[in-house]
Amino acid sequence: MNQYDLNLILNPNLSAEQVSIEKDYIETTVKNAGSEITGLDELGNRRLAYAVNKDREGYYLMYTIKGSGNPEKDIASTLRLRDHVRRVLVVKDRPEWKTKKA
Repeated sequence: MNQYDLNLILNPNLSAEQVSIEKDYIETTVKNAGSEITGLDELGNRRLAYAVNKDREGYYLMYTIKGSGNPEKDIASTLRLRDHVRRVLVVKDRPEWKTKKA
């Protein structure tokens, strides 16, 4: 199984209840793709470098998932169809990126 980083930017104007609904949908989407969530960093509202749909902020969620096959395509294509999801990025985690080179 490979490890992936799933980074999402949601609409910054969502209530806490709406954010939990989106998180539940993300979890079911990941499980339906044959992957499992191993970690979640919820950064909250952050300022964006440029406006996305006229919003200067976004609600950041960063998941760590493990899966086999090609979850990038399955998960990202499904999540991009949601109204409150602004950006989706799925990146394969590589251990050599975490080591410092002298």
